[in-house]
This record gives sequence, C-alpha cells and structure tokens, in this order.
Amino acid sequence: MADMTRRHPALRYAQLLLGGLLLLLAAVIAPLPGPGGVFPMAAGLVLILRNSARARSWFARGKRRWPRLGDIVDVALRRRSALRRRARDRAAAR
Repeated sequence: MADMTRRHPALRYAQLLLGGLLLLLAAVIAPLPGPGGVFPMAAGLVLILRNSARARSWFARGKRRWPRLGDIVDVALRRRSALRRRARDRAAAR
C-alpha cells in the first residue's frame, strides 16, 4: 500500500482507467482465434491491482476461496508474494 501513497492521485486514477479499458479490450478480443485477449487482460489486472486497495482485497479473498487458481494467477502476474511463498515452501521441504 505504500506504493499507492507515493504516486499522484491523478496518475493512479489514469492507470485504473487504463487497466479497465485493457480489460474491456480483452473481452472484445477474446472471441477471436488465438491468445490475443490474454495479454491485455494480464496488463489490465496488473494496473488495477497496483492502484486499488479494494481490488487487492477482492483478489486476496478470491485466492483464499480458490487457492490453486490464485497460485496460478500469482505466478502468471509475477507477483512478489508468489515468489516469497515458493521460496518459503522450498525451504520448508528441505
């Protein structure tokens, strides 16, 4: 959350808007053949999760409800929490 407080609110809102537009673009592109909608969707999710505390709490709630899917999304988005969790699990397995 400290990352959100350093940026100007106008920049945060602009990035939230861009993230939402990318998600809409992904929904429009998704029916087309090929993986074209995956990349705008991932970029939109990254922008929204970085700039919205509410979205992060919803994401965390979803990860608790569906942990396997949450792990896949964390790895795909290269979130630091996924890297820490994987390192912790590797250390515990030794």
